[in-house]
Amino acid sequence: MPQTKSTLENKSANNLSDRQAGEQPKTNHQQPADTVPEVKLFACSASKDLSKEIALQYDAPLGDTTLARFSDGEMQTIINESVRGSYTFFIQSTCQPHDNFVELLLWIDTARRASAGYITAVVPYFGYARQDRKDKPRVPISAKLMANMFTAAGVDRIMTMDLHADQVQGFFDIPVDHLRSEAIYVPYLEKQDLSKVIFASPDVGGVKRARIYAMHFGRELVICDKYRTKANEVAAMTVIGDVKGADVILVDDLVDTAGTLCKAADALIEKGANSVRAICTHPVLSGKAYENVEASQLSELIVCDTIPLRRESPKIKVLSTANLFARAIRNTVEHKSIAALFH
Repeated sequence: MPQTKSTLENKSANNLSDRQAGEQPKTNHQQPADTVPEVKLFACSASKDLSKEIALQYDAPLGDTTLARFSDGEMQTIINESVRGSYTFFIQSTCQPHDNFVELLLWIDTARRASAGYITAVVPYFGYARQDRKDKPRVPISAKLMANMFTAAGVDRIMTMDLHADQVQGFFDIPVDHLRSEAIYVPYLEKQDLSKVIFASPDVGGVKRARIYAMHFGRELVICDKYRTKANEVAAMTVIGDVKGADVILVDDLVDTAGTLCKAADALIEKGANSVRAICTHPVLSGKAYENVEASQLSELIVCDTIPLRRESPKIKVLSTANLFARAIRNTVEHKSIAALFH
């Protein structure tokens, strides 16, 4: 039966009296509950210190987890709090990749089975990215296999920094947020005297990376052309370009045994360079890398904290990536642009 004008007036009067009495007016629908998912940050074994810094920058506590091991080394991952429906981030570089990669996969599977709403693997350093193609017969494309394993584990998104080659992003069938270390190094270099600086690539494959810095600062670019006889061993190095009297900055995505950097520094000094520094995002620093750097003609090696250093060195300076990752995580949660972080 239709409501009369008198009935509507009575309802309005009742609602007014309810408001005056401090009560909420009665309606046919309840106010919607807050549906913004909770954000959970979890530190994995290889990136404990960086995870703490990211959590501090994000202004959120790290989640409570337990990593148990059987006597044979087999791992069991346990999340000690609810992640149901939450944005879940696991922070783990896959340096020394075997244990660290498997551990990360186990955390992803744990969260998926615990009904996490959206799972992101924050992988500051992505191991196996160097094996991105078949460069000889009967070898694997390991980077693609690793991407497939991430997807099979149930991750929804990958966040990483400075992949060895940009095309590795195409190996994933899920979104990849590829952060660039220029956001770390450019502000640092802007505070330095660059009047005599020339940027250099330690190999032909890194020319694009070094050119970004040369163009940004309006400086020259030279190339060190290397020849390898086998992995991690440089047989010869040739400098293409004039470096006489210049302060050279070598640019690379990672430093492993430091053989390439040290050979490049020697070649550049031989060609008349005044000094040689290097900026390398990922400090893998395996084997005798520390000894090689300290005995080389490099005056300074500037790296990021994507991989923890095994020990301190007077020639190695570490810059933090925590703020960049924290901002990228926040933009992901708030559905904002990641590219905006680099402009």
